[in-house]
Amino acid sequence: MKVLVAIKRVIDYNVRVRVREDHSDVDLTHAKMAMNPFCEIALEEAIRLKEQGIASEVIVVSIGDKAVQEQLRTAMALGADRAIHVSAEGRIDSFAAAKTLAAVVEREAPRLVLLGKQSIDSDSSQTGPMLAALVGMAQATFASSIKIDGDTLSVTREIDAGLETLAMSLPAVVTADLRLNEPRYARLPAIMKAKKRPIEALDAAELGVDVTPRQELVKVELPAERQAGVRVHSVDELIDRLRNEAKVIP
Repeated sequence: MKVLVAIKRVIDYNVRVRVREDHSDVDLTHAKMAMNPFCEIALEEAIRLKEQGIASEVIVVSIGDKAVQEQLRTAMALGADRAIHVSAEGRIDSFAAAKTLAAVVEREAPRLVLLGKQSIDSDSSQTGPMLAALVGMAQATFASSIKIDGDTLSVTREIDAGLETLAMSLPAVVTADLRLNEPRYARLPAIMKAKKRPIEALDAAELGVDVTPRQELVKVELPAERQAGVRVHSVDELIDRLRNEAKVIP
């Protein structure tokens, strides 16, 4: 069974995000970049499926400029068999990413497609569901457990009311949640070997995909700083503040 994993290059979650002076975007100058954490979880699950003898090949794909090859090589160091770089310049929104991945899915014909449930930069959680709709596959989002028995896929997902288990036939698209697994670290020998391994290069235009964004980024601002709390000395004072200042009770 061939498994395709989509990964995204994002600003490292440990880095303090800076906004450009004109508020046009996040300032990525000299910022440390990394693989999206939820993509790491999706990749780890694919590698575990291969180690269990369920998956025969793990392929990673990423969309963007040449810089994404750094994350593709990291993925190969972690255990991916092949890497595909789809070259595209500029901002790639969720729909453009889904269309590009759909073209790769048609080309590679995987039985299972794994993605992170969201990227930590845009937080839209849209690419996986849109990809499933474009390629006509069953889908399960926010997976916290994945089990495969033949051509049947069972996915447990976390919802507001508790846990929900879905059963579907392969091929399918699944997006990974935080509690699906804990990603491994790449070993130094594997990192060195990955630097010499080839990466298949494709172009979005070559795949017949228009990656022109449908969304316009208007403005980026840091969230307002949280104000310090106030200690009250009596229940009456608390009620008064809730009624007259916070206005949360009549």
